[in-house]
Amino acid sequence: MLNVTFERSTEADAEALTRVQVAAFHSDARTYPGVAVGGPPGYDSVERVREKIRDHACYTIRQGERIIGGMVVFDRGTGHVHLDLLYLDPDCHNGGIGTRAMRFLERAHPATTWSLDTPSYAARNHHFYEKLGYVRVGEEARDGFSLIAYEKHETRADGELSAKETWAGMDLFAREVLPSCPGN
Repeated sequence: MLNVTFERSTEADAEALTRVQVAAFHSDARTYPGVAVGGPPGYDSVERVREKIRDHACYTIRQGERIIGGMVVFDRGTGHVHLDLLYLDPDCHNGGIGTRAMRFLERAHPATTWSLDTPSYAARNHHFYEKLGYVRVGEEARDGFSLIAYEKHETRADGELSAKETWAGMDLFAREVLPSCPGN
């Protein structure tokens, strides 16, 4: 059984992250009838992945030395963090890695409001985010398909929204022990 780690992405990770991102988005075409092969703009561009690594908080998910996924978050300010991308090698789905990845992100980037959007056809994603406490807040038509918007609001024990805080070290590197991907 190999450790799964969450590390800040480097430009050296970009090619492998792009391959995993392409595999993850293309798996939607096999999972959901009628969905065309493709993904969000730039999903198959190594240069676009490099740009996100340079400009945003990007994390690489590794199993041992193998890159099995990635995460990108945008700090929107005033305690609001937006999840731009969370993707895993399709062979690693349903093993708890996505849940651990989201917990890692929420600890590494404490916020009063988390937001994200996901395609309306992606029922698996809806279930995943809803089980983590995210609530549907809207739907937007975009480029021939629609996105479901989700939000999650964090509260303190006294019921007030918590202020954004810093958790030293989490922004640089974190390790968690997870089961290996099925079939590996």
